[in-house]
Amino acid sequence: MKRNFLLLAFTLFSLTILSQTKMRSLEELINKTDPGWTFVKEWIDSAKNKVEILPVDTTNAKDALFKTQVTTRSPMGAIIYMSGGLLVDYGWIRILGSGSTKLKRTLPDWNKGKTLKDSIENSGFLLIADDAIGGFFILNGGFLGKDIGKVYYFSPDNLEFEPLDLTYSDFLLFCFNNDLDKFYDGYRWKNWKDDVSKLPGDKVYNFVPTLWSTEGKDFNKNSKKAIPVEEQFGVNIYFRKQLGIDK
Repeated sequence: MKRNFLLLAFTLFSLTILSQTKMRSLEELINKTDPGWTFVKEWIDSAKNKVEILPVDTTNAKDALFKTQVTTRSPMGAIIYMSGGLLVDYGWIRILGSGSTKLKRTLPDWNKGKTLKDSIENSGFLLIADDAIGGFFILNGGFLGKDIGKVYYFSPDNLEFEPLDLTYSDFLLFCFNNDLDKFYDGYRWKNWKDDVSKLPGDKVYNFVPTLWSTEGKDFNKNSKKAIPVEEQFGVNIYFRKQLGIDK
């Protein structure tokens, strides 16, 4: 419990840098005495859900870690530095790391232009993961409320930022061990495992009618096609504005 508590505390580390003005060096970010990957790997090894660790490219990992400015003692920093990302439940959930063939996006580069400028500094929130149906998991940096360090779900079925009351570490454990069929109840189709396992990490399924529309609530009657995840994120933001959710 003590070890888990410390790791949960360090999830807030990614958001303390919001007040920093000086970028720390790579040497300062790499923790060799108490690396967080040891614990993340233990969680993965004991996970109830299928978790694939994507291979890491050292050069990309160093670049992504420096841009993100979190230490490898934190679970986020550990995943960035030690993996190209994580695919959970046959790739239904994609947790961002430093990029790989199956998941080409790095965490800092994916956020650039959405929540970041040149680094995480002054970002209001951080996109940390997404799923196959166009939902996005977001770490709150102040934009979504006072619960800084907590994860929200940008849900495709209502376009709302839904608070999950989870820290980053809690979110990892949720992905690894919770009943995801229950979380996605009504939004998984027959043969979804085969479809999702073949879906590139830079694409998601777009549904017609849209999942948030009245017509789209009958999920089994919807048609779907794979589109770039960047496009789906933009569509979600656009319709939030069109529907008056964002005043």
